[in-house]
Amino acid sequence: MMVGPVWIFDLDNTLHNATPHIFPHINRSMTAYLQQHLQLDEDAANALRIHYWKRYGATLSGLMRHHGTKPEHFLWHTHQFPELENMVLREPRLRHVLQALPGKKVVFSNAPQHYAHAVLKLLRIDGLFDDVMAVEQTRYRPKPDSFGFMRLLRRHRLKAAQCVMVEDSLENLMAAKRLGMRTVWVSTETRNPPCVDVKVRNVMELPRALHRFTQ
Repeated sequence: MMVGPVWIFDLDNTLHNATPHIFPHINRSMTAYLQQHLQLDEDAANALRIHYWKRYGATLSGLMRHHGTKPEHFLWHTHQFPELENMVLREPRLRHVLQALPGKKVVFSNAPQHYAHAVLKLLRIDGLFDDVMAVEQTRYRPKPDSFGFMRLLRRHRLKAAQCVMVEDSLENLMAAKRLGMRTVWVSTETRNPPCVDVKVRNVMELPRALHRFTQ
């Protein structure tokens, strides 16, 4: 019998394409939040949002560190999606592909719980995961901070070597690799960084790489 690893999936731009509709909406919401709560004009707010994202891996981390922002307040206000069902791009075969992967599956996202569950439901894959670990469960220390990874491993009594991290973010894969996880980079880039074990253009290609992770 083929024994599968534990698959740890990022959510946005890994299990679905968030670039066309969702990310622009989140970016606008975050910029508006910074304008309102830090009394900045739109250009300054946008620049600060990007600066914190590049420096810390998440805008929220910079806001908490430098402005004492309450994470629950920020995430609630920046992840409101009245039109979410029209924004999520669903690949009809995704459920079948995920079901075909042997082993336990977990979602590990920097997004808040309410958003992650709503997206998984719209993708029609919400029942396929043993756990959805969102930013609340990392005590608001988002990837690539190793705190959330360690928490996930402890929570499920796992060793890093049992896990395969599937991600679009290279920084997050570097953190996973440092802990001893195997890695899948969801990317159309041509380079092959040393922290990447397997590269796929999208998760629909995962079954082709399955032999690399099963024993």
